[in-house]
Amino acid sequence: MTPVAVFEGDSPIVLGLPHAGTFVPDDIRARLNPRGRELADTDWHVDRLYDGVFPQASTVRASFHRYVIDANRDPAGHSLYPGQNTTGLVPLTDFDGQDIWTSPPDAADIERRRRQFHAPYHAALADQLARVRARHGVAILFDCHSIRSNIAFLFDGTLPDFNIGTNQGQTCAPTLQAAVCDIAQSAPGFTATVNGRFKGGWTTRHYGQPHQGIHAIQMELAQSTYLQTQTPPWQFDTEKAARLRPILATILTTLADMAPTLKGTP
Repeated sequence: MTPVAVFEGDSPIVLGLPHAGTFVPDDIRARLNPRGRELADTDWHVDRLYDGVFPQASTVRASFHRYVIDANRDPAGHSLYPGQNTTGLVPLTDFDGQDIWTSPPDAADIERRRRQFHAPYHAALADQLARVRARHGVAILFDCHSIRSNIAFLFDGTLPDFNIGTNQGQTCAPTLQAAVCDIAQSAPGFTATVNGRFKGGWTTRHYGQPHQGIHAIQMELAQSTYLQTQTPPWQFDTEKAARLRPILATILTTLADMAPTLKGTP
Protein backbone atom coordinates (compact mmCIF):
# COMPACT_ATOMS: atom_id res chain seq x y z
CA MET A 1 0.00 0.00 0.00
CA THR A 2 1.35 3.38 -0.98
CA PRO A 3 0.38 6.15 1.47
CA VAL A 4 -0.66 8.59 -1.24
CA ALA A 5 -2.13 8.44 -4.74
CA VAL A 6 -1.38 11.28 -7.16
CA PHE A 7 -2.91 12.31 -10.46
CA GLU A 8 -1.21 15.12 -12.36
CA GLY A 9 -3.65 17.39 -14.15
CA ASP A 10 -2.94 20.38 -16.36
CA SER A 11 -5.03 23.06 -14.62
CA PRO A 12 -4.12 25.48 -11.78
CA ILE A 13 -6.33 23.43 -9.42
CA VAL A 14 -5.01 20.82 -6.98
CA LEU A 15 -7.57 18.77 -5.06
CA GLY A 16 -6.44 17.54 -1.65
CA LEU A 17 -8.17 14.47 -0.23
CA PRO A 18 -6.65 13.77 3.19
CA HIS A 19 -9.53 11.85 4.79
CA ALA A 20 -11.04 9.55 2.14
CA GLY A 21 -8.62 6.67 2.82
CA THR A 22 -9.61 3.61 4.85
CA PHE A 23 -6.33 1.69 5.01
CA VAL A 24 -5.23 0.75 8.53
CA PRO A 25 -2.15 -1.50 8.94
CA ASP A 26 -2.91 -4.74 10.76
CA ASP A 27 -0.74 -3.90 13.75
CA ILE A 28 -2.54 -0.58 14.24
CA ARG A 29 -5.99 -2.06 13.63
CA ALA A 30 -5.30 -4.61 16.37
CA ARG A 31 -4.94 -1.75 18.86
CA LEU A 32 -8.27 -0.13 17.96
CA ASN A 33 -11.31 -1.03 20.04
CA PRO A 34 -14.54 -2.17 18.29
CA ARG A 35 -15.75 1.41 18.06
CA GLY A 36 -12.49 2.54 16.50
CA ARG A 37 -12.61 -0.26 13.94
CA GLU A 38 -15.82 1.21 12.55
CA LEU A 39 -13.72 4.06 11.11
CA ALA A 40 -16.76 6.27 11.61
CA ASP A 41 -14.96 9.55 10.96
CA THR A 42 -14.01 8.76 7.38
CA ASP A 43 -14.91 11.33 4.72
CA TRP A 44 -16.97 8.57 3.15
CA HIS A 45 -16.91 8.42 -0.66
CA VAL A 46 -15.78 12.04 -1.02
CA ASP A 47 -13.19 10.87 -3.57
CA ARG A 48 -15.99 9.26 -5.61
CA LEU A 49 -18.01 12.46 -5.33
CA TYR A 50 -15.23 14.59 -6.84
CA ASP A 51 -14.11 12.01 -9.40
CA GLY A 52 -14.52 13.57 -12.85
CA VAL A 53 -16.14 16.76 -11.55
CA PHE A 54 -13.22 18.79 -12.90
CA PRO A 55 -11.01 16.34 -14.80
CA GLN A 56 -8.25 18.87 -15.43
CA ALA A 57 -7.44 19.11 -11.72
CA SER A 58 -4.52 17.38 -10.08
CA THR A 59 -5.44 15.19 -7.12
CA VAL A 60 -3.50 14.11 -4.06
CA ARG A 61 -5.34 11.48 -2.01
CA ALA A 62 -4.23 9.87 1.24
CA SER A 63 -4.81 6.11 1.22
CA PHE A 64 -4.52 5.73 5.00
CA HIS A 65 -7.26 6.41 7.53
CA ARG A 66 -7.14 9.43 9.81
CA TYR A 67 -7.00 7.10 12.86
CA VAL A 68 -3.55 5.99 11.65
CA ILE A 69 -2.54 9.65 11.55
CA ASP A 70 -4.48 12.70 10.48
CA ALA A 71 -3.01 14.25 7.34
CA ASN A 72 -4.90 17.48 8.06
CA ARG A 73 -3.29 18.15 11.42
CA ASP A 74 -0.15 20.01 12.38
CA PRO A 75 2.70 17.46 12.57
CA ALA A 76 3.89 19.29 15.69
CA GLY A 77 0.61 18.37 17.37
CA HIS A 78 -0.79 21.88 17.90
CA SER A 79 -4.58 22.14 18.12
CA LEU A 80 -6.50 23.54 15.17
CA TYR A 81 -9.18 25.01 17.42
CA PRO A 82 -7.80 25.82 20.88
CA GLY A 83 -10.50 25.73 23.52
CA GLN A 84 -12.92 23.74 21.33
CA ASN A 85 -13.51 20.01 21.07
CA THR A 86 -11.52 18.56 18.19
CA THR A 87 -9.28 15.61 17.37
CA GLY A 88 -5.50 15.60 17.21
CA LEU A 89 -2.66 14.39 15.02
CA VAL A 90 -3.47 10.82 16.01
CA PRO A 91 -7.02 10.94 17.38
CA LEU A 92 -7.59 9.37 20.79
CA THR A 93 -11.37 9.67 20.45
CA ASP A 94 -13.84 9.74 17.61
CA PHE A 95 -15.91 12.79 16.68
CA ASP A 96 -18.42 11.85 19.38
CA GLY A 97 -15.76 12.02 22.08
CA GLN A 98 -15.65 8.24 22.57
CA ASP A 99 -12.39 6.32 23.04
CA ILE A 100 -11.24 4.40 19.96
CA TRP A 101 -8.13 2.59 21.29
CA THR A 102 -7.50 -0.39 23.54
CA SER A 103 -3.80 0.55 23.42
CA PRO A 104 -3.31 4.23 22.57
CA PRO A 105 -0.20 5.23 20.59
CA ASP A 106 2.76 6.70 22.43
CA ALA A 107 5.09 9.42 21.18
CA ALA A 108 7.34 6.93 19.39
CA ASP A 109 4.33 5.40 17.61
CA ILE A 110 3.15 8.80 16.47
CA GLU A 111 6.58 9.76 15.16
CA ARG A 112 6.82 6.53 13.14
CA ARG A 113 3.40 7.17 11.65
CA ARG A 114 4.32 10.75 10.87
CA ARG A 115 7.34 9.60 8.87
CA GLN A 116 5.56 6.70 7.18
CA PHE A 117 2.24 8.35 6.28
CA HIS A 118 1.88 12.05 7.10
CA ALA A 119 5.19 13.17 5.60
CA PRO A 120 4.79 11.36 2.23
CA TYR A 121 1.30 12.78 1.78
CA HIS A 122 2.50 16.33 2.31
CA ALA A 123 5.62 15.82 0.22
CA ALA A 124 3.36 14.79 -2.67
CA LEU A 125 0.99 17.70 -2.08
CA ALA A 126 3.83 20.20 -1.90
CA ASP A 127 5.33 18.78 -5.10
CA GLN A 128 2.05 19.15 -7.00
CA LEU A 129 1.50 22.69 -5.80
CA ALA A 130 5.03 23.61 -6.83
CA ARG A 131 4.61 21.96 -10.24
CA VAL A 132 1.29 23.69 -10.88
CA ARG A 133 2.58 27.08 -9.75
CA ALA A 134 5.64 26.73 -12.00
CA ARG A 135 3.38 26.02 -14.96
CA HIS A 136 0.61 28.54 -14.35
CA GLY A 137 2.26 31.16 -12.15
CA VAL A 138 -0.30 30.35 -9.45
CA ALA A 139 -1.76 27.30 -7.73
CA ILE A 140 -5.15 26.89 -6.06
CA LEU A 141 -5.50 24.15 -3.46
CA PHE A 142 -9.07 23.02 -2.95
CA ASP A 143 -9.10 20.76 0.12
CA CYS A 144 -11.99 18.31 -0.09
CA HIS A 145 -13.71 17.13 3.09
CA SER A 146 -17.04 15.87 4.37
CA ILE A 147 -18.56 15.24 7.77
CA ARG A 148 -21.81 14.20 9.43
CA SER A 149 -24.35 16.99 9.69
CA ASN A 150 -24.99 16.51 13.42
CA ILE A 151 -22.15 15.90 15.88
CA ALA A 152 -22.96 17.36 19.28
CA PHE A 153 -19.39 16.87 20.56
CA LEU A 154 -18.03 19.18 17.84
CA PHE A 155 -20.78 21.70 17.13
CA ASP A 156 -24.32 22.70 18.03
CA GLY A 157 -27.28 22.05 15.76
CA THR A 158 -27.11 21.01 12.13
CA LEU A 159 -24.15 21.89 9.96
CA PRO A 160 -24.76 23.88 6.74
CA ASP A 161 -24.31 21.94 3.49
CA PHE A 162 -21.28 23.92 2.29
CA ASN A 163 -18.72 24.95 4.91
CA ILE A 164 -16.03 27.10 3.30
CA GLY A 165 -12.80 27.66 5.24
CA THR A 166 -10.10 30.21 4.50
CA ASN A 167 -8.85 30.94 8.03
CA GLN A 168 -10.73 34.23 8.11
CA GLY A 169 -9.69 35.13 4.59
CA GLN A 170 -5.96 34.64 5.12
CA THR A 171 -5.37 31.63 2.88
CA CYS A 172 -6.62 32.91 -0.48
CA ALA A 173 -7.34 36.06 -2.44
CA PRO A 174 -10.59 37.78 -1.40
CA THR A 175 -11.94 37.36 -4.92
CA LEU A 176 -11.61 33.59 -4.71
CA GLN A 177 -13.39 33.39 -1.37
CA ALA A 178 -16.17 35.63 -2.68
CA ALA A 179 -16.61 33.56 -5.84
CA VAL A 180 -16.90 30.26 -3.95
CA CYS A 181 -19.28 31.81 -1.42
CA ASP A 182 -21.49 33.31 -4.11
CA ILE A 183 -21.85 30.01 -5.95
CA ALA A 184 -22.49 27.96 -2.81
CA GLN A 185 -24.88 30.43 -1.22
CA SER A 186 -26.93 30.81 -4.39
CA ALA A 187 -27.23 27.06 -5.04
CA PRO A 188 -30.97 26.20 -4.86
CA GLY A 189 -31.87 23.90 -1.99
CA PHE A 190 -28.48 24.16 -0.25
CA THR A 191 -27.13 26.15 2.68
CA ALA A 192 -23.65 27.59 3.00
CA THR A 193 -21.38 29.46 5.39
CA VAL A 194 -17.82 30.74 5.35
CA ASN A 195 -15.36 30.47 8.25
CA GLY A 196 -18.00 29.12 10.59
CA ARG A 197 -17.24 26.05 12.69
CA PHE A 198 -14.68 24.94 10.11
CA LYS A 199 -12.19 27.61 9.15
CA GLY A 200 -9.76 25.44 7.24
CA GLY A 201 -7.52 22.76 8.65
CA TRP A 202 -3.75 22.63 8.91
CA THR A 203 -3.40 21.89 5.20
CA THR A 204 -5.29 25.03 4.18
CA ARG A 205 -3.50 27.19 6.73
CA HIS A 206 -0.05 25.78 5.96
CA TYR A 207 -0.14 25.98 2.17
CA GLY A 208 -2.41 28.99 1.73
CA GLN A 209 0.17 31.71 1.05
CA PRO A 210 -1.47 34.10 -1.43
CA HIS A 211 1.57 36.41 -1.55
CA GLN A 212 3.63 33.44 -2.74
CA GLY A 213 1.14 32.41 -5.41
CA ILE A 214 -0.55 29.56 -3.57
CA HIS A 215 -4.18 30.02 -2.61
CA ALA A 216 -6.02 27.47 -0.45
CA ILE A 217 -9.69 26.86 0.34
CA GLN A 218 -11.21 24.07 2.40
CA MET A 219 -14.64 22.77 1.49
CA GLU A 220 -16.28 20.79 4.28
CA LEU A 221 -19.46 19.23 2.89
CA ALA A 222 -22.26 17.93 5.05
CA GLN A 223 -22.45 14.22 4.22
CA SER A 224 -26.22 14.46 4.02
CA THR A 225 -25.71 16.20 0.67
CA TYR A 226 -24.51 13.03 -1.06
CA LEU A 227 -24.90 9.99 1.25
CA GLN A 228 -28.03 7.93 1.80
CA THR A 229 -27.49 7.73 5.54
CA GLN A 230 -25.32 9.11 8.30
CA THR A 231 -25.10 5.80 10.12
CA PRO A 232 -23.41 2.57 8.94
CA PRO A 233 -23.30 1.59 6.17
CA TRP A 234 -22.47 4.97 4.68
CA GLN A 235 -23.81 4.56 1.16
CA PHE A 236 -23.24 6.85 -1.80
CA ASP A 237 -26.48 8.36 -3.08
CA THR A 238 -26.21 8.84 -6.84
CA GLU A 239 -29.30 11.07 -7.04
CA LYS A 240 -28.08 13.42 -4.32
CA ALA A 241 -24.61 13.45 -5.85
CA ALA A 242 -26.07 14.32 -9.25
CA ARG A 243 -27.52 17.51 -7.73
CA LEU A 244 -24.31 18.39 -5.91
CA ARG A 245 -21.65 17.63 -8.52
CA PRO A 246 -22.64 20.42 -10.96
CA ILE A 247 -22.26 22.97 -8.17
CA LEU A 248 -18.79 21.66 -7.34
CA ALA A 249 -17.95 21.70 -11.04
CA THR A 250 -19.03 25.33 -11.29
CA ILE A 251 -16.89 26.25 -8.28
CA LEU A 252 -13.77 24.54 -9.61
CA THR A 253 -14.24 25.83 -13.15
CA THR A 254 -14.70 29.36 -11.82
CA LEU A 255 -11.55 29.12 -9.71
CA ALA A 256 -9.55 27.84 -12.66
CA ASP A 257 -10.85 30.65 -14.87
CA MET A 258 -9.87 33.21 -12.23
CA ALA A 259 -6.32 31.88 -11.80
CA PRO A 260 -4.71 34.09 -14.49
CA THR A 261 -5.98 37.19 -12.70
CA LEU A 262 -4.10 36.20 -9.54
CA LYS A 263 -0.57 36.20 -10.90
CA GLY A 264 1.58 38.57 -8.91
CA THR A 265 -1.27 39.58 -6.59
CA PRO A 266 -2.06 38.59 -2.98
